[in-house]
Amino acid sequence: MFTPHTPQEIEDMLNAIGVGSIEELFVKVPEKHRFPELNLPEPLTEMEIAAELKEIASANASTDEFISFLGAGAYDHYIPAAVDMLLRRGEFYTAYTPYQPEISQGTLQAIFEFQSLMSELTGMDVSNASHYDGATAAAEAANLAYHFFRGKRKKVILSRAVNPQYRQTIRTYMQGLEEVEVLGDNTDKGKDVYSEEFLSLIDNDTAIVIVQYPDFFGRVIDYTKLVNIVHEQGALIAFVFNPTALGLLKPPGEFGADIAVGDGQPLGIPLSYGGPYLGIFTTKEKYVRKLAGRLVGETVDESANRAYVLTLTAREQHIRREKSTSNICTNQGLMALAATIYLSLLGKNGFKQVANLCYQKAHYAAEKISALDGYEVVFKDTPFFHEFVVQTPKPVGQINLHLQNHWILGGFNLSEDYPEMENQMLVAVTEKITKEDIDEFVEALQEDTND
Repeated sequence: MFTPHTPQEIEDMLNAIGVGSIEELFVKVPEKHRFPELNLPEPLTEMEIAAELKEIASANASTDEFISFLGAGAYDHYIPAAVDMLLRRGEFYTAYTPYQPEISQGTLQAIFEFQSLMSELTGMDVSNASHYDGATAAAEAANLAYHFFRGKRKKVILSRAVNPQYRQTIRTYMQGLEEVEVLGDNTDKGKDVYSEEFLSLIDNDTAIVIVQYPDFFGRVIDYTKLVNIVHEQGALIAFVFNPTALGLLKPPGEFGADIAVGDGQPLGIPLSYGGPYLGIFTTKEKYVRKLAGRLVGETVDESANRAYVLTLTAREQHIRREKSTSNICTNQGLMALAATIYLSLLGKNGFKQVANLCYQKAHYAAEKISALDGYEVVFKDTPFFHEFVVQTPKPVGQINLHLQNHWILGGFNLSEDYPEMENQMLVAVTEKITKEDIDEFVEALQEDTND
């Protein structure tokens, strides 16, 4: 056990509080509970622990060894080396939530720059900088709508083509709100937001409709008509977006979206076994008072110098328990900084180039796969960005096991969340994937078909 204090420091602290020994600090704890016997293994040296952890880690497959065609919400993009080098500077790496602006100007400016980039990327008025991931940001969109209508509108409508994990998180958040119904995602009939069944759910009791762009199946849907239908009923509409796709696609703000949320993981954040990631939350200015989380504003100090400060929410709001509209995650400042550095390094043209490479390579892969016997691209009449659905001749799990023998991570098995999509694989292609990687992937699929 590592103890950071010297015996003299411990003695000084005990003297300062008027206690003779550390043991006296625990006199209120019943004696029989003070030193319970723990079933722990024998202690190891640092060298032994490092070796054991390395052995455990080696059992995990990573994108350093495998070619990855797995997406479904987390993507293997190239991260410039400068992102990590700058991120690990002590001024950023150890920074805490900046309640005191006079000593947090660097952190506050970085957050302000992130907000500005997210607003520009999405075409929305306002962005915050403190959600844990895309799923919680989507849930907070539903929460905002509920509070905006003061709980008078009880329906949250989800497209079934929204990421299944996001839909589960939204349902969890909404369970604590009185009489709220979460609809639209619990039917096996179709995944088209323009179906009569889906549109019939939208009425004057609807608080918000949540769709994904591109949707979970990779499709690029024109939501213009849907936005108009939702607004005619006085409800809000939120887009769950892929930030990389916005390098090419029309931003949510131009559709008239009220809220746009997403996961910033593609923006310079590694896969990292699932986190920490970055929740992006942007909205129209009229909803800013209901915006959950941290918001940094630009102002001037008493000497007329540019200054940054947390704004529009008091610190006390963050601790109002169930009445709070806040979602503060300290480490998200670091993740937001990663996304800011990434976008700054690429610039507008570089970001567009990454998006275009994803698009072109995905379409090359789709063309090659569709030429295989037994394989067919599903939704082939609908545009897609860098993910697409493939009908396979065998169970996806069986195909993916074969691909692993070729050091390839195959696509996502859609039947795990959509039982009716048996033998259908969601394939993702990023700019890291080369033409040779795609050809190798296709050859491995062909080999498995011939076996």
